[in-house]
Amino acid sequence: MGFRLFVPILAGATLRERLLACIGATIGIALTGVISGLAMGGGPHVALLVAPMGASAVLLFAVPSSPLAQPWSIIGGNSISALVGVTVALFVHDPVIASGLAVALAIAAMSFSRSLHPPGGAAALTAVLGGPAVLSFGFLFPLVPVALNSTILVALGLVFHRLSRRNYPHVHAAAANSHSTADPPPTKRVGFRPEDVDAALAALDETFDIGRDDLERLLRQVELQAMVRSHRTLLCRDIMSRDVISVPENAPIDVARKQLLDHNIRTLPVVDPHGRLVGAVGLRELTKGADTVKCVISKTATASPNTPAMRLLPVLTDGRSHAVVIVDTERNILGLITQTDLLAAAARVQTAGAGVSAA
Repeated sequence: MGFRLFVPILAGATLRERLLACIGATIGIALTGVISGLAMGGGPHVALLVAPMGASAVLLFAVPSSPLAQPWSIIGGNSISALVGVTVALFVHDPVIASGLAVALAIAAMSFSRSLHPPGGAAALTAVLGGPAVLSFGFLFPLVPVALNSTILVALGLVFHRLSRRNYPHVHAAAANSHSTADPPPTKRVGFRPEDVDAALAALDETFDIGRDDLERLLRQVELQAMVRSHRTLLCRDIMSRDVISVPENAPIDVARKQLLDHNIRTLPVVDPHGRLVGAVGLRELTKGADTVKCVISKTATASPNTPAMRLLPVLTDGRSHAVVIVDTERNILGLITQTDLLAAAARVQTAGAGVSAA
């Protein structure tokens, strides 16, 4: 049981993520020191850094989705806390009392300014206990080097995360209703509701290092995975239509329109000369006034025949996609699953489950 204390508790941590964090921190801290030194005229071999930047780098590069690691949290939290520390040091000369007071007031200031950042406590403490080096800066200390270091580090973090294709600053992309009405998206009309998340947080009476919107998104994904697991035997190949109507990419627009209307379908897969899927068209695409189908092809969702059918729920309930094309590894069309297919399959599974329970 004792060894459990040493098990990492950071959810979602992978070896790749940790290696990226190490590389990012190396580049971020080194360049922050060099650039700050150059900005202050110290030359490229002088690293002008304050210790809290090391802690800020851990958050910025290891957990970039944390609310505590966002740009304003880093820049505002460090700078405001340093200002608090300098002010406390000016009026309270007992280092013990000044240390505790500086950190406490820094927490309060960061909370009110929505810039809570753990290294900010270290910045406040540095301002109090930094000695002559900090005293020589006076009220300039929160700006140089603290704000300067923080701004450069965040700028480098933005570039690094952009190059590594990470979402930073972390923005929760809320699902919107594609019909531009006040109704929530279909995926949010079932299961728990946002007010349930708020009630659960209030009942637990704890603070978690995750944004409320991200928490809701995580819970919805957990809900989906539980549904997939409970219906894992139902695969795409079990419910897909196999006689799929498609159209060549070089076909005239009129041919595609006729196929859609004659077969009363909303999604028409488009294939290349070798019969491989290249996209799809619907009536919306065919109204764009082009001559051939190739000019109006749009991307289409695909899945393999062995994919659990319930995994298609997010795609077929996003308000935009009407069908998922089932393909092999060479993108040859094997089948197609529509919203109706998935709904009928889900109803059948639900009915079967109810029958077993009744029996």
